[in-house]
Amino acid sequence: MSTQQGQDAKFFQRGKIEEFRAELQAAESKDKKYQKRKTVLKKIVANITMGNDMSPLFHDVIQCIGTPLLEIKKMVYLYLVSYGRSKPDQIHMVIPSFLQDCNDRNPLIRALAIRTMAYIPIPVVTEALSDQLRHCIKDRDPYVRKTAAICVAKIYVADARKAERAGFVEMLRDMLLDSNATVVANAVAALSEIGDRQDGVIFRLNLTVANKLIASLGESSEWGQIYILDSLLRFVPEEHSEAEMMGERIIVQLQHANSAVVLTAVKVLLYLMNYMENRRLIEHICKKMGPPLVALLSSGPEVQYVTLRNILLIIQRRPTVLKNDVKVFFCKYNDPIYVKLAKLEIMYRLAREENAQEVLTELEEYASEVDIDFVRKSVRSIGRLAIKVEAAADNCIQSLLTLIETKVTYVVQEAVIVIKDIFRRYPGKYEGIIPTLCENLDALDEPESKAAMIWILGQFANRIDNADELLDDLVYNFLDESTEVQLALLTATVKLFVYKSTSETAKALVHKVLKWATEEIDNPDLRDRGFIYWRMLAVNPTLAQEIVLAQKPAITTDSDRMDRGALDQLLLHTGTLGSIYHKNPETFIRNAAGRALVDTPALNPSSKAVLITLSRPHLPPTTVTVQGPGPIEPTPVPSAEPSKSMTSAPSEVGGQGLLDVDDVVTRPDSYDGEADVDGEDEDEVPRKAGDPYANLDNAFGGYLADKPQPIGGGRGGNTNVDDLLLWGTAINTQLR
Repeated sequence: MSTQQGQDAKFFQRGKIEEFRAELQAAESKDKKYQKRKTVLKKIVANITMGNDMSPLFHDVIQCIGTPLLEIKKMVYLYLVSYGRSKPDQIHMVIPSFLQDCNDRNPLIRALAIRTMAYIPIPVVTEALSDQLRHCIKDRDPYVRKTAAICVAKIYVADARKAERAGFVEMLRDMLLDSNATVVANAVAALSEIGDRQDGVIFRLNLTVANKLIASLGESSEWGQIYILDSLLRFVPEEHSEAEMMGERIIVQLQHANSAVVLTAVKVLLYLMNYMENRRLIEHICKKMGPPLVALLSSGPEVQYVTLRNILLIIQRRPTVLKNDVKVFFCKYNDPIYVKLAKLEIMYRLAREENAQEVLTELEEYASEVDIDFVRKSVRSIGRLAIKVEAAADNCIQSLLTLIETKVTYVVQEAVIVIKDIFRRYPGKYEGIIPTLCENLDALDEPESKAAMIWILGQFANRIDNADELLDDLVYNFLDESTEVQLALLTATVKLFVYKSTSETAKALVHKVLKWATEEIDNPDLRDRGFIYWRMLAVNPTLAQEIVLAQKPAITTDSDRMDRGALDQLLLHTGTLGSIYHKNPETFIRNAAGRALVDTPALNPSSKAVLITLSRPHLPPTTVTVQGPGPIEPTPVPSAEPSKSMTSAPSEVGGQGLLDVDDVVTRPDSYDGEADVDGEDEDEVPRKAGDPYANLDNAFGGYLADKPQPIGGGRGGNTNVDDLLLWGTAINTQLR
């Protein structure tokens, strides 16, 4: 093969259209063995690969389509795939050759013809393909049948309603019962692609067909196994025994050598566990899932990162999977930075009282690394560990003080940031270290660390003798600071005045800051807060003291948790891009259909309490109900009130269909909750919350979506042009 590649390398040279046309015309007269045509076509395909436009040769290339040599026919079809849709006025010249090849004795040519036609979504080609595809779906050769299955998906993408009316979807359903495992896998892949479209039919399996698909796993290729396993998420267990039986049959796939198969098997098992009742079986599956996931960490860094991002989701829902394997996630010296950061987050998630000292020792080593970003995250993880595990808080504080003594600027700044949170987590316990922090005030030059230190000075101004002097130094550059620091300074000076209302320095300081905030600052948040503070201090200083120095709630690790309903939804995308972004695919992929657990009598109470169901758009009236030789599908009952959505009742096992057309369901309220590592029950019913995605972006390394902001005005619903003009004039006057 390497020799052949070396010989073909000479074709990858930029050529001229006229030269290729002349060579093709010359080859028509003196080319009995078609060697000249083959050489010219190889040059043309090579130029297409390099990105050169070869479309002017369309008429000359299609003259070679009748050549009996398979290699030439493949190259001509490859050319048509590239330029067929851009030549709708000339494509009709090729259709007779397509139809002739669809009836060729060679199954490779038959499959090649329908595949090429499916890749040219032009109405005249699609019309010609429809009749031929019916025959190819029932072809005697499995290679043609498996190609035809994928072609159905291509036709559905081109014209969904036409494909449904032609009966291609029910033909795909028949192919699920094919004797060839490759044909079954391709039929599943095609149905899955159709079902993943927002306007497509809903692809669901019943127990009989699901068992048939599981039985064909052993004969399928790796990609076939992935498609089949993924399709099992479309089976909704009606009884606990169904989910448990399927889980026992799928668990063997965890031993597969392919990482994609392993992750897909993990996804299916996590899905089925929501419908299981046998706690011993659930614990057994969790125990079996750990070693394959750990084994994936021995792969390359890219596979490691994908695995780590998926593990981060899995351990939040099923912490017992890797409960005792925290050492596996200790960073190696040659790990890429993105792998190290992902491991850091998992170490924090798996930390508990029993292994906190071990994790802390490892984090202390990371804090002396050379990579600044990694050191920052390590120092911050030490603070998060102190907040999460109370028994380790003393050691974490001692470790942070040791790091502060190094006088490394970025280490000191991160330490100050996390110590501020520790003060809020354990009020009145560690204030003795404040003098050490004040000694390093000059090392703080970043907004977040400076704002954290200013908060400490204001919050504990009654315990810091020279708090007014320190704040006076910080206020000197008030107008040049970032908004975050300005807000912190404003609040801190007000707290200082409340604590030391008799101090002339405090009075002068708060007056100066309030005057700057209300008269010389353009930021509306800062200006409004300044007006509020000024009014409170002027009208009722006692009430201002109660408000400013109100008891603040202790910080907990709840903000680090992902909502249980959103987590269950994300776990249905394990092993996909959504599990890396920690976002549902429909949020970043156009026309992607979402996934969610379906409510049945077998669904666990904990999953039912946070159930997030999806509503699909109404299909046009031309939608047909798909019927086939399989189990009888339930006939949809029309609603008495079409304007309201209604929850679809689950079918009986024996009568549940494979494909449902329009399934509109309502979305109940979501709940907030999560299984923590510290021995809590994984299936405990979580508490209720308003927004299921409230904490979605709090996952480590998550991607924050840009939020559109209003352009201006709009303080009321009836804002008119005059109001906007007056508002703009006032702003311009203030700026001048």
